[in-house]
Formats: sequence, C-alpha cells, structure tokens
Amino acid sequence: MALALITGTTSGIGQATAYTLAEQGFDLIINGRRSERLEQQAKQLQDDYGIKVLQMHVDIRNSEDVALFFENLPNSWKCIDVLINNAGLAAGLQNIEGGDIDHWNRMIDTNIKGLLFVTKAMIPLLKQTKGYIINIGSIAGKEVYPNGNVYCGTKHMVDALNKAMRRELAEAGIRVSSVNPGAVETEFSIVRMDGDSYKAKSVYDGFENLIAQDVADTIWFVLSRPPHVTINEITIMPTAQPAAGVILRDQGL
Repeated sequence: MALALITGTTSGIGQATAYTLAEQGFDLIINGRRSERLEQQAKQLQDDYGIKVLQMHVDIRNSEDVALFFENLPNSWKCIDVLINNAGLAAGLQNIEGGDIDHWNRMIDTNIKGLLFVTKAMIPLLKQTKGYIINIGSIAGKEVYPNGNVYCGTKHMVDALNKAMRRELAEAGIRVSSVNPGAVETEFSIVRMDGDSYKAKSVYDGFENLIAQDVADTIWFVLSRPPHVTINEITIMPTAQPAAGVILRDQGL
C-alpha cells in the first residue's frame, strides 16, 4: 500500500486531497497546527477508509520541529511514496507601501521556508522509493495582480523551486509536479482578510469558483499517471476567471 504525506490537511485543498487519496487506498501522514482538527480527521479517515494514519502535529515554519519529526519517524512510516506540499496562505491585500510586515513574514515563512524545510527532510526518504513531489502553487505564481505583491512573490518562488526540484531530483527517479489553482473557495480568503468572513465571502460572489475537490481531483490525475509520465505543471481555473485578478461576475457562466 502506498504512503503519502500531505501538509496542511485540516482544511481546504489539503483536506480534500487527504480524503481523495484515502479513497484510493493510500496510508497517510497528515499535517496541521490545529491538533483537535487533526485528531478528528485522523479518526474519520481511519474509520471511513480502513487506512493507517499518522499525525504530524508540526508547524512547518519551524525548521527544528520539522527535523525532529523526521528524526523520530518510526521505521514503519519511512517508506513514503508521495509528498504533497500543500500548506500555504495569503495574508493581507495591500500595496507594498501599506503592507503589514507580519503578513509578509507569515507568507514567506509558510509558503517558501515551510515547503523547503519539509522537502529537505523528505528527499532522502523519497530517493528510497523513487517517489513523487507535488507542489501546490497558484495562478499567483504565474501572473501578478494588484495588491497581491508578496503573496504573488512567494508563489513565483514556489514555481521556481518546482522547476529546480524537478531538475535536481530527476537522476534519483523522483518525479516533481505543480498544480496551480485560480480562485478556490476555502478558508483562503478568510485567512487573507484576517478572519473577516463578510469580506471573504464577497471574493466569491457572482461567479462559480473552484472548490477544493476540483483541485484534489487534479492532484490525483497528476499522481495517477504511469511512471514514465510526468505532468510538469498544470493550471486549473474557474471558467469565469480568465486571468489572475480578472473575474467575470454575474455573466451566467
């Protein structure tokens, strides 16, 4: 049975992906900072799908905690086939002059450093299984939109790291892909708006956005290709969003 580690599984894309892979028979290492949600999720996955689940209750922004988790990982959990670098966030929607430095640090520490810390620790294990890395990027890593500055910058970095990993790890037989969604209605905008649910809801008014399951289905498509096939990258958008920062509202699409 295959084993996957997914970061940021307690909501949104990570949660949908965990259930999608569980349905396909994967054992899972699930990661999140909210321990109660993580425990509930582990129990439900085990009960519903009969798989084995290990909780990684670690803030991936902390390099020492990430390293310690892998140092203490039982041998029976080291045969990891898939890493899905999903954890990420946007904080704030201001121009650079009016930007909040705490917002910047949270995005840089999670979206870039956290991804690097987990990937670095995972590479020796993935070399043993000739495994797969899927990085969850964003249309913001392909285009820049007004007031998206630092978030777009972090996702452009993920795009660059995805290319670098693919080149560096090819000789080890590790495949590397990225899935880059447009507007997905999850907790993303609530976090970005510092918990203001009214503002967050308005982001998705007047058009049919993606949902987390759309992205999870795309991740599974990428992952399920035969060993001689690598989907380098794939961008998935709502039909009503032809480009980053452009949404056609109330168009009947």
